[in-house]
Amino acid sequence: MRFPPESPLIVWRLVDGKPGHEKQSLGLIQALGRHVAVKIHDIRVDSAFSDSIDWLLGRFPAGAGLPDPHLLIGAGHRTHFALLAARRARGGRTVVLMQPSLPARLFDLCLVPEHDQPAARPNIVTTRGVLNAVTPSRQHRPELGLVLIGGPSSHYAWDTKPIVEQIDRLLRATPKVRWRLTTSRRTPADFLARLPSLASLEIFPCAATPPGWLEAELAQAGQTWVTEDSVSMVYEALTAGSAVGLLRLPQGGGNRVARGVERLIRDGWVVPFEAWHPGQPMLSAPEGFDEADRCAQLILGRWFHYHPRPAKHTR
Repeated sequence: MRFPPESPLIVWRLVDGKPGHEKQSLGLIQALGRHVAVKIHDIRVDSAFSDSIDWLLGRFPAGAGLPDPHLLIGAGHRTHFALLAARRARGGRTVVLMQPSLPARLFDLCLVPEHDQPAARPNIVTTRGVLNAVTPSRQHRPELGLVLIGGPSSHYAWDTKPIVEQIDRLLRATPKVRWRLTTSRRTPADFLARLPSLASLEIFPCAATPPGWLEAELAQAGQTWVTEDSVSMVYEALTAGSAVGLLRLPQGGGNRVARGVERLIRDGWVVPFEAWHPGQPMLSAPEGFDEADRCAQLILGRWFHYHPRPAKHTR
């Protein structure tokens, strides 16, 4: 299929209501939109069972009245049957942003984080981390610092005490840096009350930050420290081009996500707190690291014979 540049690329984005999943698909679609005109139609999916029936019957009533899609994009297991049903009923190419729970061969393209160790298949592309809606910035200011806090997860044992101790040491060792800290939906309710009271620290609970706040902060922060359970925020900071440090958690290791974090350390993309010393140069991703843009260019070249500028970053 040849995609005429004067026509918009019709994208159906299947969403499951989970902000993390929707941020991934939005990042890819925004990257596509930096190269070609894109028309987005968001379709909410609610029932994998009913979507599986629609797939078997060759129908997709949720798309009634919409133009036929060029691309169908979804993140989250709940979107899988809906992607297949929509393609069978209306055509288009399916792009799933994860290791699918259904056989990968059913989808046209799977963008899978490398820590999931997917099988080698022509329709599987591995990514460094999950995709995100952050873009690289050249406006970083060394006097600004950002601290991003996660919370309990299935991959790390959460312990507030060592995280607070690391933040306290970090702030006291960098008196010339103005620090901002934000939390996530997983952050324990008592975390903020246990933080040190220092004039250099401004606190912005995630519930009080408007849309786009984190992206704007990452575009300016000269250094960003992230609790290592928050892998998505680690990769958002790396994509922004900020220097990145890891606030360490106990018992981190022995699972696929932790192995991916340890690889970032080995590759020299991030500095773990125990290896950091005040005044030393911080670490960051290679210039031009932007996985959403790389995947967008791959999609446009593979299916639409559109070849934008070559990506600076290659794996």
